Amino acid sequence: MAAPAETSLSRMSLELAPPVARVVLRHAPLNAIDMPMMEELAHALEDVEARRDMSVVVVGGDGESFSAGVNVADHTPDRIEEMLHKFHAVIHALVGTKKVTVAAVRGNCLGGGAELAMACDIVYTARSANWGFPEIRLGCYPPVACTALAALIGQKRAAELILTGRTISGTEAAEIGLAARAFADEDLVSAVDKTVLELTQLSSAALAVTKKAIYAWDAMHFDKGLARAEKIYLEELIKTADAREGIRAFMEKRAPRWSAS
Repeated sequence: MAAPAETSLSRMSLELAPPVARVVLRHAPLNAIDMPMMEELAHALEDVEARRDMSVVVVGGDGESFSAGVNVADHTPDRIEEMLHKFHAVIHALVGTKKVTVAAVRGNCLGGGAELAMACDIVYTARSANWGFPEIRLGCYPPVACTALAALIGQKRAAELILTGRTISGTEAAEIGLAARAFADEDLVSAVDKTVLELTQLSSAALAVTKKAIYAWDAMHFDKGLARAEKIYLEELIKTADAREGIRAFMEKRAPRWSAS
């Protein structure tokens, strides 16, 4: 058996051991997803998609976190449109790939990190992982979660998580359907590897076609829904004083001063 080929980039690494590709987010300390990482992820997923010898993609984070989310500095008015375009290109690549995607979540899995994980087909999480969509606390919202989270966990649970910004454990994430299963921290890797092995023993052609059938209904709505959520974000949300204040307050490490209206 040939040794896995690993490519190390500035924000991630890609290990290719056909039929499995392993994508690891590497941006210490919390694997924040900035625009260079988005570009690297998009290119890596495109490369894997083009390879006929690949059928499974595992996505994880280096160190103790999956990802604490999209880099807050990229939410400023002068960068937000480019950031959303680049990040949603990664989400579309994950949603649209013919490969089976598996997320392995430990530590922080917040905001855009949680959106990245929920876009995968199979999500395994450590029980102690920290899941959430805290954007509302910055005066913002998570467009991908606003579009797709309700289909995973139900509208009322999705609304609660998005509107309060509260965090939940990996155990609760699995209980409500945000993850498939939760494991003790020390068992997460072996659980992921077991499922990956099972997947590699199946027909890659059958997996691809079956995956297409599973998402046939959602696929008709996701693109339009995300486009609308992005449009509202750019044309309405980011123009509010509170959105600008929330981002500024986070960067300045102080409590936000919301407007009275």
